[in-house]
Amino acid sequence: MSEAVHYRVSMSRPHTHLFEVEARFPAGPEVLDAVLPVWTPGSYLVREYARHLQDVTAVGPGDEALPVQRVDKRTFRVRAGGKAVSLRYRVYAHELTVRTSHLDGSHGYFNGATLFLYTEATRHLPHHVTVKEPEGWRTFCALERQGEAFIASDYDELVDSPFEVGPHTPHTFTAAGVPHEVVIWGDTVADAEKLTSDLQRICEAEARLFGGLPMRRYLFLVYLSDKGRGGLEHQASTALLFPRAGLQSSRGWEDFLTLAAHEYFHLWNVKRIKPRALVPFDYSQENYTTLLWSFEGMTSYYDNLFVRRAGLMSAQRYLTRLGETLTNLHTTPGRRVQTLADASLMSWIKHYRPDENSPNSAISYYLKGEVVCALLDLEIRRATDNAKGLDDVMRLLWQRYGDGSGVTEEGVEAAVNEVAGKDLTSFFDRAVRSTEELDYSVFSHVGLEVSFRVRDSAADKGGTPPARKTGEVKPKGWLGLTTRGQATVSMVVDGSPAMEAGLYPEDEVVALDGYKVDGAGLVGRCEDRRPGETVRVTLFRRDKLMELPVVLGQKPADAVYLTRVDKPSEAQKTAFQAWLGAAWDEALG
Repeated sequence: MSEAVHYRVSMSRPHTHLFEVEARFPAGPEVLDAVLPVWTPGSYLVREYARHLQDVTAVGPGDEALPVQRVDKRTFRVRAGGKAVSLRYRVYAHELTVRTSHLDGSHGYFNGATLFLYTEATRHLPHHVTVKEPEGWRTFCALERQGEAFIASDYDELVDSPFEVGPHTPHTFTAAGVPHEVVIWGDTVADAEKLTSDLQRICEAEARLFGGLPMRRYLFLVYLSDKGRGGLEHQASTALLFPRAGLQSSRGWEDFLTLAAHEYFHLWNVKRIKPRALVPFDYSQENYTTLLWSFEGMTSYYDNLFVRRAGLMSAQRYLTRLGETLTNLHTTPGRRVQTLADASLMSWIKHYRPDENSPNSAISYYLKGEVVCALLDLEIRRATDNAKGLDDVMRLLWQRYGDGSGVTEEGVEAAVNEVAGKDLTSFFDRAVRSTEELDYSVFSHVGLEVSFRVRDSAADKGGTPPARKTGEVKPKGWLGLTTRGQATVSMVVDGSPAMEAGLYPEDEVVALDGYKVDGAGLVGRCEDRRPGETVRVTLFRRDKLMELPVVLGQKPADAVYLTRVDKPSEAQKTAFQAWLGAAWDEALG
């Protein structure tokens, strides 16, 4: 046996959702401890993948049976006597997300962290994977292929290379001289030519920022389902989950492109420019860093920007989407409770484990990080008279840390200060290390200002100015909760009238002022009342009928939108042009 770890993956009975795996480890220690990761890079949550392993057995080089001892939740011990060992086991896979694995009669998708046992002693060796496909299926992976085997230089590269197996016909294109492949599961795309054309433009726009692409080929794995949205970045590929119905509308298509642009930007920001705290990955436990606001938030800032730069989003639409992001931030009370640095550090127990109190107690480092990076870009442009911006920070980080050595916890801030030519500590103290409201005055540098209004409905995402109405606009009553289903309370806003009156998550509201009501009617009828009026909310709590009086508050003005300043200077117009590549007069209609 060569000095490599060999895996064979089979799926003889796809309807059982069980992958069959054989892992062959070369001769080595007397005792072999084979372990499975508890998390996968890019998704900062301990997911306990070992809970899906079953039927683990071991054999020696002569196929003689060896006893296997389960040491802990993720470790399988074999007394190998210094000889080669093969572990055979099955893995249950019936969770269709980009960070897990899924097998059924239509395809097989697997992330390495969920499937491949490894040992610390052999982690640095090459890892080879052979896939036995059902008849008519093909295997797709970004790894190089030698004969029947896919070759990873080490276990880290293997974990970073998801596999898709199925009866798919890929779509291809070339961007910046590099071949790209798009494999789609779940449905067909009505206009595959438009899909590849749009992706090509985005990929080339991102490549221009860094002067080329850092890989020899790239694979998009696209999963179109009835629900769900998300992506997971990899060193030369990405997996994208998106609702198939979303591709039928222009806004849904736009949203898909921003998702693809986000994961593609991770080729640089996360996969190669990465926090030093994650070098090397410790697959056994949480890996802590305060920098996720930069690595994810900055990527979120660039995803819309690159769709714009690719000519696939107008400047006006870009500003509307930015306003929607600001609205999302200002409708999250947790921004006043958790700092951005802490949101990054505590992602393991907060971001990926939301509950009914999360909006009150936490903030997303994607969300606030995107806004902070937009402000940071403008701060640098203002400090350098538009000579430099966040692009220059990314190029500097790429130059210094693109080798994967890792950015120190202070490294991003130091790079920003260097590019800006001034100390921006006060900006970081406020935006990243405190819960103060952000300072939006820097938008004036590009001739814009931030405005607030009352949302028209729960579906109002903000981003646009108020609809023109004649006559006096009366204040709206406000309850301060959200519902799901018929009218089950899902979240109560901290300090709201609903909280003060004693309404709880999971309360089932059945009537308002004695009349039957559903969730939409509950909110709408309260908004028709004046602030200060008392309403009677009838509900079931753990099957007990109750009635609570609630004194309505005034609906807050938390929808955010950007407007043009009056009488902009030529400098402001020039700065806007440099930022978004469009004339200031074209922005916002």
